[in-house]
Amino acid sequence: MDFKIPFMSYRKIASIFSIILFVVSVLSLSFKGLSLGLDFSGGTLVEVKYEEAVELEDIRTVLNENGFDDIQVVNFGTVQDVLIKVADQDGNSSIGETVFNILQNNNLEGELKRIEFVGPQVGSELRDQGGLGMLVALFMILLYVAFRFQYKFALGAVTALAHDVVIILGLFSLFAWDFDLTVLAALLAVIGYSLNDTIVVSDRIRENFRIERDTSAEETVNLSINQTLGRTIITSFTTLLVLFALFIFGGELIRGFSLALIIGVLIGTYSSIYVVANILMSLSITQDDLAVPEPEGAEFDDMMP
Repeated sequence: MDFKIPFMSYRKIASIFSIILFVVSVLSLSFKGLSLGLDFSGGTLVEVKYEEAVELEDIRTVLNENGFDDIQVVNFGTVQDVLIKVADQDGNSSIGETVFNILQNNNLEGELKRIEFVGPQVGSELRDQGGLGMLVALFMILLYVAFRFQYKFALGAVTALAHDVVIILGLFSLFAWDFDLTVLAALLAVIGYSLNDTIVVSDRIRENFRIERDTSAEETVNLSINQTLGRTIITSFTTLLVLFALFIFGGELIRGFSLALIIGVLIGTYSSIYVVANILMSLSITQDDLAVPEPEGAEFDDMMP
């Protein structure tokens, strides 16, 4: 596919769009925060198996009427298996049995499969360690890209990854979607996906800067993005097909995971085209930045018979 789209002609519009999304995300995270799931906030998990499919709304109604407002009720694997997550209530580790007894007394008899209690201390440790892991990943990526390419590419890559992560977190904050360990895992997967796309585009930009000596930086960047666009479209499209299948048919348990990945693929594809290229253009990338250094003493080698 031979594309000739002048991407860099719209880079100012893309910059404004990215800045607006980024600022809205930061403001939402600052004032509203994330709706932390049981993994981070602490609480009790109750799994109940029924002989026949049961209406989840009936379970929610019964528990709400008995004072349990902050709950999640989802199917777990099959329509007969129900997973109930109850937010932490002053460290009451026996709350799972109370929930099960309430269901039994309201004609929602089932078989109790398990009760798990996650304390708030464990939840905060998971949150802190997950955040630290993400920061370490970004730092290691900065080192790798700086070593593999050039520092301007490293700044572009890390800016694009930070842009993607903050916007995904901002959307989860803005729409109060549950943020749990599966979403955190999706964020780390997005970092890897977006980095892969960024490396492909950056590598083509570097090669074209070395080959196309008589073109401007903007023309070279446009050429590079268009040359990789077919690969980017095919990769993103096939990935999204799988993710939408997971989102629609995968059930509530992995809905946050698949949703975060869908947003991440879309934002990551956009950032690998516009954010990275915008940073390179802003830093005035030139052919000299990417020139292959001649080995020391090469001029003497040419004089040898």
